Amino acid sequence: MTRYSLLARTMLALTLCAGMILLTGGCAKRGAAEPAGNGTGPAPATVEPDLDANNFQMEHPERFPLATAGERVAAPELNVTGVVTPDVSRQVPVPSLATGRVVEIHARLGDAVQQGQLLFKVRSTDISGAYSDYRKAVRNEQLARLQLDRAKLLFEDGAIPKSALEIAQTTEDNALVDVDTTTEHLRQLGSDLDHPSGIVSVFAPIAGVITDQQITTSSGVQALTAPNPFTISDLSRVWVVCDVYENNMAQVHVGEYAEIRLTAYPERVWKARIGNILPVVDPSVRTAKVRLEVENPGLMRTGMFVTATFHGQTAEHRATVPASAILHLHDREWVYTPTGNGRFRRQAVTTGSMLPGNLQEIVTGLAPGGSVISNALVFQNTVEQ
Repeated sequence: MTRYSLLARTMLALTLCAGMILLTGGCAKRGAAEPAGNGTGPAPATVEPDLDANNFQMEHPERFPLATAGERVAAPELNVTGVVTPDVSRQVPVPSLATGRVVEIHARLGDAVQQGQLLFKVRSTDISGAYSDYRKAVRNEQLARLQLDRAKLLFEDGAIPKSALEIAQTTEDNALVDVDTTTEHLRQLGSDLDHPSGIVSVFAPIAGVITDQQITTSSGVQALTAPNPFTISDLSRVWVVCDVYENNMAQVHVGEYAEIRLTAYPERVWKARIGNILPVVDPSVRTAKVRLEVENPGLMRTGMFVTATFHGQTAEHRATVPASAILHLHDREWVYTPTGNGRFRRQAVTTGSMLPGNLQEIVTGLAPGGSVISNALVFQNTVEQ
């Protein structure tokens, strides 16, 4: 065999191998494409992202049914957070009536007390001083009365002028004032005039809840001096202090009402009146304090978190969509809207209240009548695949 014959056979073998490879590849392609056209099953949905991360191309958009946004007419709402606090006009300090040492405590922080209930007792030397003043005043009054009686007899006999009688009468009147003053002092200290004691009892001036306690057994106290041993708050009516951002202040007006919900009882709603808007804005967070006043049904405790809803005066038209059309992603809410030719856009929205029929209110981001994918989570899972 010549060298040229061997070269020709080699070239022919290479040509045949190339043809077989091309033929096999074409068959494989036809075999992969056959399931899409032979009616054995639906083709898998394929999503192709656009240059914009929120745009998507869908090969089979009919697999994701659409829903048309409804319309709801409602007043604008502003939701803020707040805290339950006592009404300062209903907070009464309970000072000690005498300087001394606490020997008994009959109430504790958080207790509900009634007006006139014994709170604590103080052993004090103020009683001895007050009783000494009282006895001196009684003796002086007895002497002044005796001198007045003598002056009256002398005046009737013409032994003294009328001016001397008037002086004796004035002395008696002043002595009676001293007796009344010292007597009242002893009564304020809770002491018996006939049997004085060194123990001073302090009683609750009003009914309410003890919201502050500054004493313990054997601690020293000063008469009528801060800090007060107890503070009693009447919690039958409380305040809810809310923080409202500066750009939302136009939606809040004194005298209007807001709906409040306690975090502990989210299913219950109360009406609270806007009593005051403080004239100071916090420069660090740009919020102002808004004070709501509400009757306490017995469930509100100081320090509880509250959500307050303020309603505007002008009605707005808002969209409503099925709750399944809302996608919660990256701490935001989104919907998928069709843009035509199998393309969809992921659009950010602001949601409002949940409505009957498993509908979700859309405050901003979607107009009534718009179309959205009815099940955003299914579409999102397809995107992530």
